[in-house]
Amino acid sequence: MALEEFENGQDRKSKNYLLMRSIRDYAMGTLWTAMGLFLTFPSKFGSKFDKYDDPLVKILAGIFIVYGILRLYRGYKKNYYNER
Repeated sequence: MALEEFENGQDRKSKNYLLMRSIRDYAMGTLWTAMGLFLTFPSKFGSKFDKYDDPLVKILAGIFIVYGILRLYRGYKKNYYNER
């Protein structure tokens, strides 16, 4: 009886951990993608951001967008444990 309760507790903790990590990946993926889009289209956000029209900033924005999409994908797949 105690072993089953322990396994249930561990299983619930594991599910909670996966849920929290997935939510964090979704949030961070959204933030990274939004930051990349902000740097890609600075003129849409007002005249104060015209200094961000450099080609290197566009490359950095592309990296941000790709990393954000990868974080969103990782949150969707929820494959956090290595199975051996």
